[in-house]
Amino acid sequence: MIEDRRIGFIGSGKMATALASGLVEAGVFTPDQIMGSDKLAEAREAFAGTVGARTADNNAAILEACDIVVLAVKPQHADALLEEIGSGFTPRHLVISILAGVPTSRIERFLPDGCRVIRTMPNTPMLVGNGAAALCKGSHARDEDLALAREIFESAATVIVVDEPQIDAVTAVSGSGPAYFFYLVEAIIEGGIKEGLPPEQAAELARQTFVGAAELLAASGRSAAELRKDVTSPGGTTQAAIESLDAAGTRRIIADAVRAAALRSRELGAQ
Repeated sequence: MIEDRRIGFIGSGKMATALASGLVEAGVFTPDQIMGSDKLAEAREAFAGTVGARTADNNAAILEACDIVVLAVKPQHADALLEEIGSGFTPRHLVISILAGVPTSRIERFLPDGCRVIRTMPNTPMLVGNGAAALCKGSHARDEDLALAREIFESAATVIVVDEPQIDAVTAVSGSGPAYFFYLVEAIIEGGIKEGLPPEQAAELARQTFVGAAELLAASGRSAAELRKDVTSPGGTTQAAIESLDAAGTRRIIADAVRAAALRSRELGAQ
């Protein structure tokens, strides 16, 4: 499905670079099959340097050169972008949107009748071939379009297919999720430093602990709750830490954070 395709990214920021790099690393596309556009020269330069692909300073070049077009600008810029280029799409184009919060119906309003749109929410760990993404179809997209999008994203991510109303929850869980993880790592490093560890050693221990724990969770086939209980000996150090977290309402705070991200995704879609 991929051999004769050309994929273009309108918006060449970090997420576009992560996806394009994952495609090249997995051998799904060659750099010659990829193109990126961005109004910022530094973004184009970073995309070209990382991916090895061509870039352009105008979006029309993407529509001319590519049959798969990934919309990867900030969601606040979606309407202005689609007003600029919407009429340039043709039936040969498959539109893949990674615009957080922007529903397919809103995108379709700017496109010629019958244009095919797939909406997705990937995350930045795609840059190392270990991301997560969810896909849903717009009103005119076909099953083969969904299969093609799935093949693209599975090059660097675990992929699920959902109904579109669930995409805001996906955004909150896995789209924003890496930031929650990094935030927690930051906090644990700070705690280690306060307890007397040199910053470099605290960071090294925290990084490897989370890498190892994530691999254990992925490989064991057991739930996070089960693995946590294995580490939490009665009356031990881990129990003291968990009790402190529970007393501070940490579980509720994290759930509220996920809810806030989902709400913001819905707000972006309504703008």
